[in-house]
Amino acid sequence: MAEYPRTVLEFRDWFVDDAACRDYLARLRWPEGFRCPICGAPDHWVTARGLRYCQGCGRQTSVTAGTLFADTHLPLRVWFEALWHVTSQKSGASALGLQLVLGLGSYRTAWNLLHKLRRAMVRPGRERLQGIVEVDETFIGGPRPGKRGRGAEGKVLVVVAAQQAGKGIGRIRLTRVADASARSLEPAITAAIEFGSQVRTDDWKGYSGLDRLGYRRQIARSGAEVGDNLLPLANRVASLLKRWLLGTHQGAVSATHLDYYLDEYTFRFNRRTSGSRGLLFLRLV
Repeated sequence: MAEYPRTVLEFRDWFVDDAACRDYLARLRWPEGFRCPICGAPDHWVTARGLRYCQGCGRQTSVTAGTLFADTHLPLRVWFEALWHVTSQKSGASALGLQLVLGLGSYRTAWNLLHKLRRAMVRPGRERLQGIVEVDETFIGGPRPGKRGRGAEGKVLVVVAAQQAGKGIGRIRLTRVADASARSLEPAITAAIEFGSQVRTDDWKGYSGLDRLGYRRQIARSGAEVGDNLLPLANRVASLLKRWLLGTHQGAVSATHLDYYLDEYTFRFNRRTSGSRGLLFLRLV
């Protein structure tokens, strides 16, 4: 298993300059040692620009190619400081806070950097939820006049899937959907939950086809309107999500970028029991 710094002092001892950051990335990317992606030869030397020059075919390979750090104009040490700051904040980080901590001259630079980190928080091919999973929807957005419930306007609908773990909540998935129709709900559920799992929902018609898709549906509430809390896991996640958005971002989250915030919250929630901030840093790197 790759090593990671345990404290902020150890972090700054490890990553004193860009060369140290590149070396760390290289150990993570090539744990068995570098091999040229073209010819597979291990023999190489490192250029002044930090590229690995293959002695077999002459190919130059960058350790940051195809990663979050590719083609960046910021020093790698700044990126690493940003990674440490974001993962060490238990409740999340804001672009303004990141700008102040890193001493960046532009709020926009901090905002772009933070959003790139949020996009990296979702691992491609991640495991789907399984076992007993509660599913419900929640609206994100401030109070608006007019119709309430699933037909409300001016808000964003998010599907909450919460896996049961004993008497508590295990992993979660959050997915923004266009509406509460089966056409929107079913793809969100199949992407988040393993087939064969028991999916607990209310009796909303949008979930009526889950058995056909290969799930074991259990109806936990007889009414489509929000009433008694018979889906406590999903509803608690929805409540915590809204509190986090309000507390960390003062509720100022646009619908355009909501997916990134959902990814960040999922990353943090699913790793809430981690005893080491350094391990979260490693996971995000």
